[in-house]
Amino acid sequence: MKSPFSELLPFDGETDRLNVVIETPKGVRYKYSYDPEHCVFKLRKTLPLGLVFPFDFGFVPSTQADDGDPLDILVLMEEPSFCGCLVVTRLVGVVEAEETQGGETFRNDRLIGVAEMQQPEVHTLADLNPATLAQIEHFFISYNQMEGKKFKPLRRSGPDAARELVEQHIAETVG
Repeated sequence: MKSPFSELLPFDGETDRLNVVIETPKGVRYKYSYDPEHCVFKLRKTLPLGLVFPFDFGFVPSTQADDGDPLDILVLMEEPSFCGCLVVTRLVGVVEAEETQGGETFRNDRLIGVAEMQQPEVHTLADLNPATLAQIEHFFISYNQMEGKKFKPLRRSGPDAARELVEQHIAETVG
């Protein structure tokens, strides 16, 4: 069975913005993930009471991160979208991070973007409230800690570094 996202390129051909497929909407305790083998969104886990996704969480199609999955991205939007929603996104930066699980450490960066049609004043991480960025990092630290993993933010970088990261991780089948 062919995935509906298998032909979707990382960058939108018209706007050169990033294509993002939302897996988990903002404000929910359920973590969904796309299952390409069955072409469905699958409920993966329930977060503990009091812990919800702060913004829409998704993936960049036709990319492959160091963990073997598509690149992850948090999309800052005013309202939550839904599983499978395609959101054309303006990259504003990346939280470069390491994740440790079972004694193995690897990069697990988190791209940050805003929906193209919202927040026209936001172009870099510096345009965001510093408390928002700190809370985003804390969410990923807590989220991973609950699974016995350690998430360690290394640095925050701007949109150029974020785009370069995407370009480096475009799956070979695309380019």
